[in-house]
Amino acid sequence: MQLLFKNFLVMSLLLISALATAQKNDAIIQTAQMQEALARGAIVWDVRDEKSYLEGHIPGAINIGEVGNVLRDPNKEDYIATEKIQAIFNRAGLDVNRDIVVYGSRGNPYVYFGLYTVNYFGGKQAQIYHDGIDAWKSAGLPIQKERATLPTISVTLVPQPQLLVTNEEMLKMAQSKSVQIIDARTPDEFSGRDVRAIRGGHIPNAINIPFESNWQDPDAAIKLSKKQVSDNSGMTLKSQEDLKKLYSGLDPNQDTVVYCQSGVRAAETATVLKNLGFKKVKVYDSSWLGWGNNLKAQVADETFLNVGALNAKMSAMQNKINQLEEALKAKNN
Repeated sequence: MQLLFKNFLVMSLLLISALATAQKNDAIIQTAQMQEALARGAIVWDVRDEKSYLEGHIPGAINIGEVGNVLRDPNKEDYIATEKIQAIFNRAGLDVNRDIVVYGSRGNPYVYFGLYTVNYFGGKQAQIYHDGIDAWKSAGLPIQKERATLPTISVTLVPQPQLLVTNEEMLKMAQSKSVQIIDARTPDEFSGRDVRAIRGGHIPNAINIPFESNWQDPDAAIKLSKKQVSDNSGMTLKSQEDLKKLYSGLDPNQDTVVYCQSGVRAAETATVLKNLGFKKVKVYDSSWLGWGNNLKAQVADETFLNVGALNAKMSAMQNKINQLEEALKAKNN
């Protein structure tokens, strides 16, 4: 009897330990886990712009400005030089080798870009708080407005190229029937109606699953912009069961590449897939900017950017602005 009890006790402890480890290994966490991360001393990185950060953030969270603007080249939308990112991280005390939780506003794909950045530069303990500051405030938890700082550090960032797909690799992978390609852009971008590079369309054999499909309400952002809803609660992730249904047509053991316009929206979908147990997921780093602007790359539903028509529309818009300014000036006089 004692032996059976001891065995039961050992098995129970192992199960509890396994569950705790599984919870810690989840890339996407909830409010209770965010509180646990604070209690254990994790670095909390707020990736929003400085103004939003100073209006109220999770206590102790650090901020380097809006992550998409600070860490990327504004034209190519690729990372700035590694040594520049290293200097920014070191000044902020953002040690990628430590336990890190990244957050911003609910559903913002740039939060996932922040997580992807930590992992790309060698981090292995990073997690993401998807519902972010919105859920934190809704829970009535404390907010800090003063800037939080960490001691400066001296850490060398080492890129992990195996986590992403280059333009050259993508050209080869697109020809392979064994690679699953997910286009996380909008249906209009996918079909070529919305052109955001030299060409519109999509990579042949790619399937279109917009990253907003991961949300409980895929139209939440549109409804919010039109003031049809009062908050962004619809941007909360679907349940694990519903997410599994969304990607049920894909093989979790097969090579999977996700792309969008520049890799940001793709980072959200890639993280969701990994959380669902997909084992071989990568982000096509240059995404459509890299593919659509490469005239040697094959494009399905190919369209081209009409620069002349675009310039004409911009000129007409500027004329209307000038007319409105003149009318306003005349009224004030």
